[in-house]
Amino acid sequence: MRIAIAYLSVVLLWATTPLAIKWSGEGPGFLFGVTGRMVIGVVCIGIVLLLKKQRLSWQRKARQTYLAVALQVYGSMIVVYWAAQFIPSGWISVLFGLTPMITALLARLWLGLRELNFSKLLSYLLGVGGLTLMFGSALTLGRDAVLGIAAVIFGAFLHSFSALWIKRIDAGLPALNQVAGGLLFALPAYLLTWGVFDGEWPRHFTPASVISIVYLGVIATTGGFVLYYYLLIRLAATRVALITLISPVLALLLGHAVNDEPITPNVLAGAASIFSALLLHEVAGKRRSRARAEARAAASESPNGGNRPALKRPSRYR
Repeated sequence: MRIAIAYLSVVLLWATTPLAIKWSGEGPGFLFGVTGRMVIGVVCIGIVLLLKKQRLSWQRKARQTYLAVALQVYGSMIVVYWAAQFIPSGWISVLFGLTPMITALLARLWLGLRELNFSKLLSYLLGVGGLTLMFGSALTLGRDAVLGIAAVIFGAFLHSFSALWIKRIDAGLPALNQVAGGLLFALPAYLLTWGVFDGEWPRHFTPASVISIVYLGVIATTGGFVLYYYLLIRLAATRVALITLISPVLALLLGHAVNDEPITPNVLAGAASIFSALLLHEVAGKRRSRARAEARAAASESPNGGNRPALKRPSRYR
């Protein structure tokens, strides 16, 4: 039940986060928006750690995990914030919907190559087709929109790489500790980036930007990241990535209803192609897992346990 509630919460948070990201940079700028979010997040996470009387581990595997989390918190997030200046917020969620496929491809390359069947290949082709349609829509918005799409895809790659890296390290750290350590590693990079490329206190804030920064820092960072890594500890990385199959639909509708973001036929076709690719990818994965489970069950039920010859047991075991 806890996992189901956490899963639903992350879906809702990921559906609202793209619009909040876009609003947070309108006025103060995207660098201040993301840096302010992380400062608030570190303060909130620190308060939670103090209340729970938890200390961060600084052993080798723990440090490696914090670095892996920081790759997602800094590398993935900052390129998405930059891209949000040029593309509708709903597009960010749709493009991040490719995360399960990117995660699966990286898992094959990093954690062991597996056979690529026809269904999986077709799902990848559908995903590429959806991307092509999205890029075509971006061309009507200008060169910056095309670069924005490329940046979001790169952010999704870093996000997937970070998740698999955490799984590979397998430090066994609580989700709260993972987020706290990752934020501590990422925050100096954010402050340095803001100082070098901006460094001035914003002269103009909008009510939406202030509310968005606070929401992202307190709710999305503190609650969202903790719930995400809570799920990542208890579920396979590819299952966690399937959140991106649900949240894009909500994000597109929210951006259209609240921020007047257009939903053109090309955008709908591209999103539908990507969603179809993800569904096909998931169905193919479940069929393969079911077939393997049935094969293992059949082998265990056979008299000789598969291909091994039956061993005559001593009478005391009978």
